[in-house]
Amino acid sequence: MTLPLPLQLTNLLAAILLLIAFALLSQRRIIGLITLFAWQGLALALSTTLVALHTKQPHLLASAGLTLVLKVGLLPWIFFRLVRRLDIERDVEPIINIPTTMLIGIVLVIFAFNLAQPISALAGTVTRSNLGIAMAVVLLSFLMMISRRQAIAQVIGFLAMENGLFFAATSATYGMPLVVELGIALDVLVGVFVLVIFFFQIRETFESLDLRHLERLKEH
Repeated sequence: MTLPLPLQLTNLLAAILLLIAFALLSQRRIIGLITLFAWQGLALALSTTLVALHTKQPHLLASAGLTLVLKVGLLPWIFFRLVRRLDIERDVEPIINIPTTMLIGIVLVIFAFNLAQPISALAGTVTRSNLGIAMAVVLLSFLMMISRRQAIAQVIGFLAMENGLFFAATSATYGMPLVVELGIALDVLVGVFVLVIFFFQIRETFESLDLRHLERLKEH
């Protein structure tokens, strides 16, 4: 049976989310990471809007609007200003080289699809087939977060992982209650502001955002 057009577009956006997760793994420039994160937020907002229109879930429209404002507008703007203020042009070398990281990513995607298969069978949503992609995005974002030494890159990895969790919630249960999503959005925003202050303190102390300096400080 042919899927309705909104669901076909949702599947396409899910594939785009997965491709962006791989692109984040291979990207070394901070500006590129921020741009990809904004595109990922846009794809997530569009996907949530399509699901809301198809399933008539009004709270998902509010969630899509919140994602658009926060993940496409405000947070990338904060990160771009931070990069200009700290004069960061390029990310440091990752802990694991890019080809090896991509191979690990492929293994994680296979694992995510196998893990999501029994969960998808129990879900009653029309978007349950995208749960494997959502879990793959979470795992790839976690891999990006732990394979980078740069503080901003790790924060972007964490936020991308949160995007994957949100997409998983939309796929499995049509999202979380709006009050919960507002609370999470507020926590993310406050956390980012705290981390911005932390970044300035690191840069002022070490003249770099490489977290290896903190490890050396701990050793002393």
